Amino acid sequence: MSASWFVVAGVGLVIAVVSVHVARRPAIPAAEMRVFRWINGLPGFLYRILWLPMQLGNLVVGTVAGLAVAVWQRDLRMAIGVVAAMVLKLVTEKVVRREMAGFLSVRQRPGTSEPVVIVRGDVPHEGPSFPSGHVILVAAIACVITPALPTVWNWLPFALTLLVMLGRIYVGAHNPLDTTAGLGTGLLLGGVLTAVIH
Repeated sequence: MSASWFVVAGVGLVIAVVSVHVARRPAIPAAEMRVFRWINGLPGFLYRILWLPMQLGNLVVGTVAGLAVAVWQRDLRMAIGVVAAMVLKLVTEKVVRREMAGFLSVRQRPGTSEPVVIVRGDVPHEGPSFPSGHVILVAAIACVITPALPTVWNWLPFALTLLVMLGRIYVGAHNPLDTTAGLGTGLLLGGVLTAVIH
């Protein structure tokens, strides 16, 4: 079981490295802009559907949700893993931003970096947005809690992670590579933590 989580971590590392490499450009790539416009332009009623899962990427909400699963399972190691995921999210987000320091003026919120954007909710219009911290957190905690779930439900944490990714683009908070970098970083953290604690 532990070895498979190291594979997840390795996949996360590849996704993160590729995302950083592609994002190190003097402008948002045209293909990324097209993907952003397609997702951001989806019908307005989806906001009500995507709003709740997006909250799992919030530092407090996501951590509390992960801890709730640990309490439900009476699993101290899982609770430690959730807290570690939250702390490491804060650290790795800063590390990735430092790696991208020369490109943060390009990797701004879509309200600044995209020519056409629909901003929904209380999303900021400016400021660095690479990588998505929401996605780092939810992907890492998804890994940590998955082993405790019945096998039939193992897909659910990762489906929620994908909804957070989609939602963050949809509301105009992030460009697509911001979310893939978050996914890769979160899988890297969560895969290693899960391999260690289980």
